[in-house]
This record gives sequence, structure tokens and C-alpha cells, in this order.
Amino acid sequence: MEKNKTPRLTLVVPCYNEEPVLPASADTLRNIMQQLMTQHQITTDSKIMFVDDGSKDQTWGLITDLRKNDNLFTGLKFSRNYGQEAALMAGMQVAHHYADLIITIDADLQDDPQLIFDMVAKSRDSFDIVYGVRNDRSSDTWFKRTTAQSFYWFMKKLGVDIVPNHSDFRLMSRRAVTALMQYQEASPFIRGIIPQLGFPTTKVYYKRQPRQAGTSKYPLRKMIRFALDGLLSFSVAPIRAVLYAGILICGGALAVFLWVIIQHIRGAVVTGWSSIMLSLWFLGGFQLVAISIIGEYVGRTFTEAKHRPRFIIQTDTYTSSFTDTKPLMATFHFDHQSVK
Repeated sequence: MEKNKTPRLTLVVPCYNEEPVLPASADTLRNIMQQLMTQHQITTDSKIMFVDDGSKDQTWGLITDLRKNDNLFTGLKFSRNYGQEAALMAGMQVAHHYADLIITIDADLQDDPQLIFDMVAKSRDSFDIVYGVRNDRSSDTWFKRTTAQSFYWFMKKLGVDIVPNHSDFRLMSRRAVTALMQYQEASPFIRGIIPQLGFPTTKVYYKRQPRQAGTSKYPLRKMIRFALDGLLSFSVAPIRAVLYAGILICGGALAVFLWVIIQHIRGAVVTGWSSIMLSLWFLGGFQLVAISIIGEYVGRTFTEAKHRPRFIIQTDTYTSSFTDTKPLMATFHFDHQSVK
């Protein structure tokens, strides 16, 4: 993007059953976009793109109504639910052909949308990626706060370059998104890939707000799955079930170990029985864990080899809003091939 050029901005907002929060969120984002346009910080044909990730409520109906009343709003509708990572990738993939800047933000707006002004300003300072980073996790429960910090610590120890306390609230330039699109994993771990792109980056800080309506789309089960995907890049449910079984067996072995100690204290144990049973339980459990970890990587290779689409877009009202506009061209190269 030319430094003195007014950029075209697209907000990509993944949605899954967001009927309770969407009207208020749409008004907030509309006001921010209009202010940016009035200040000539972005072009007047900038867009807000809602990506409906197979919602079961009236989310898509609301997006359609917003589109009818204001051409600032556009949308993508998936044929079914593919997950938030897929919704983010789809939104960026479609938008980067027309937008100079792309900002991704959750529909509940718990990530402070007022930081969008700062992000756009940072992009003018030649930053291709601007991370929204939480500087206060006091609104989280002790369990969520502790597990999140443990996850970031563990990923760092494994050598994964990930930004702590950053979710999916970020600005990316068109060339950064074009580079991201070169990653063809079936289920890319976006938070781990973006720091690898190597473009100039910076951070803006904020305090996450409580959710105003609806329910969280990240219960404990999804958080565990997300963490494992981050560690192993993708999930294969049957093999993962074996992993959980191995962990359960190890836990059972520990319980048996405690029971054996109690029996020894009481003097009610058969000689040699304890060591045999504990060996069987521990070795069996650890073998299942080891095999399942190897299986995770084999399963991911199998999934990648099939080359199935990451998502299927059923309806696209974003691209049609630029019918008279030619797609933008990238100005750099990968592997000696021009990227568009």
C-alpha cells in the first residue's frame, strides 16, 4: 500500500449464532467506520463483512437485512459450520483481493472496537500487522486465566512464536494477508502462523469487556481442542480419544498405587501383586499416550493429503459489492512466482 494513499478497509467478523449481539455490534462498527471515513482515514467504499459460520439461528437473516439497509454491510455464508478459524481464513481470503487493510474482530465486541482507530493509525506508520493484546485478564475466571497463561508458556517452551494474550483481534495489510494465504494447511493455526510471516508488527493494548448478550462460543471442550490444535496443528478425533483413554488409564494407575500403599500399611496385600499390577497399568497407559501422539501426526498427514476444501461459501455478497472494481494486485513474490 502506498503511504499517502487512503486505504480501503474491510472488517471481517466471524459469526456463529450471534443473533442476540449482532444488531448492537453492527451499530457500533458502523459508527466507527463512518468516523474513519469522515476523517478520511479510509475510503468511502470500505466494508464490514460478517462471515456466518453455519449459524442455526437468525444470524444470516440479520446480515441480509443489514445489507439491504446499508451497503456498508456485506456477508459470507458457509454451507455448514466449519469453525472460527475457517471463518477468519475465508473472510481474509475473499477480502484481500479488494481491501488494502483487513481487521478481524469477534462479533461480541469483547475486544475493544475503539482500538480500530489506533490500528489504522499504526498501519500508516508502515506496520503490516497490528496485534490487539489484552493487558488485563481480571474479567476471566481463575481457571481460564491460569490455563491460558500455561498454554502460552508451554507454546513458548516448544519454540512456537505466539503472541501472549492475543486472540484474533488484529489488523493486517493486504500483502501480509496475501502471504498468509500461501499456507495451505487444512486447519491452519492462525495465531502461530502470522508471527512467522516476518512483516513489520506492533501491538496495541486493551482490557477485554464482559459479553453483553448471548453465550461464549468457547466452552472448556473447545478450549482444550484449540490448545491441542495449536500444539499438533490439527485434530483427529478417534486418535485423540485414544490419547484421552491413555491419560485416564494413567490416572487409574495412580489411584491403584495409592490403594496399594494403603493395603501395605494395613498388611493386607499379596507379595509381588503390587509391582506386577502397577507395571501393567503404567506401561499400558503410557504406551497408549505415546501411540496416540504419533497417531496425531499421522492423522494430520492423512488429512492434508486429501486436499479437501477448508470451507465452502454458499453466498457471497462482499465480492458482488465490487463488481465494477478490479481486484488489487500484490507487489511482491514467493518462490519466483507472482502472487495475486
